[in-house]
Amino acid sequence: MLAGVLAAAGVEADKHGDALVAIDKLDKIGREGVAREFEARGIDAAGGEKLLDFFEQLPELERAAEFVAGDGRTEEVSQAAAYSHAALGRLVEFVGGHDAGALGIENLRSIVEYAETYGVADRIKIDPSLARGLSYYTGAIMEISVPDLAGSMGGGGRYDNLVGMFSGKEITACGFSLGLERIILIMTEREMFPENLSRASADVLVTVWDEESVKDSLAFAAELRRSAPSLRVDVYPEADKLGKQLKYASALGVPFVVVIGDDERARGEVALKDMKTGEQRTLKREEVAVAVARP
Repeated sequence: MLAGVLAAAGVEADKHGDALVAIDKLDKIGREGVAREFEARGIDAAGGEKLLDFFEQLPELERAAEFVAGDGRTEEVSQAAAYSHAALGRLVEFVGGHDAGALGIENLRSIVEYAETYGVADRIKIDPSLARGLSYYTGAIMEISVPDLAGSMGGGGRYDNLVGMFSGKEITACGFSLGLERIILIMTEREMFPENLSRASADVLVTVWDEESVKDSLAFAAELRRSAPSLRVDVYPEADKLGKQLKYASALGVPFVVVIGDDERARGEVALKDMKTGEQRTLKREEVAVAVARP
């Protein structure tokens, strides 16, 4: 599809990659910035102007899609689906009889139709300006976007030859990757995490009494994890003042803290402090998992 758009604009075939790299920056550097990049990359000015005209007219389709989606006289249709159909129509007009371009448009049309069949057409939208990694993508590409988030949350597409480069066999594939940090950012801003997860990084913090007891603290943390695999157990990273370690647990919202002093270690016991109530009690090591798991 992109090859058809570029050819229709009059961009020479050996400049297609350069043109798409520049066009992909349109929302970041604007028309003038892209035009300057066209010039720097040796792309014909007339072809570049025609290409920019095409992509800058796409917002008009957004307004048309808003009208169609909001028209009570028409069958109910989402704005995204209305835009996808409008974009496909505009592409057909622009690309004309370019064979590869026409094939790409039909592939996109199939995706839209399948999405409608599945009932998810309101969740996808054709974006003719989206371009990336064309050195190995061989079909439709995708980006996962979130309103008000700069950039995408994930992306990928169809690549028929990439796996074969490493396996020596022709293997078709389609895949995508997700931006973990951006997912966490969105979930945090929208308060999607449960309250106990959004604050606490662990259920129990095992303190370190002194340098000689580091191994014992690590061993007890391992005991807790084995006896209660669902518990999130953390160990303070170094021997430090107990007050500082308790303050650390409080700042992270960790509900329980285990203290293993010299006396507790000699008796095979630990001190368990409830950070919410301030209550502290002495327990046998094997009793801690049950005490912490109890509501």
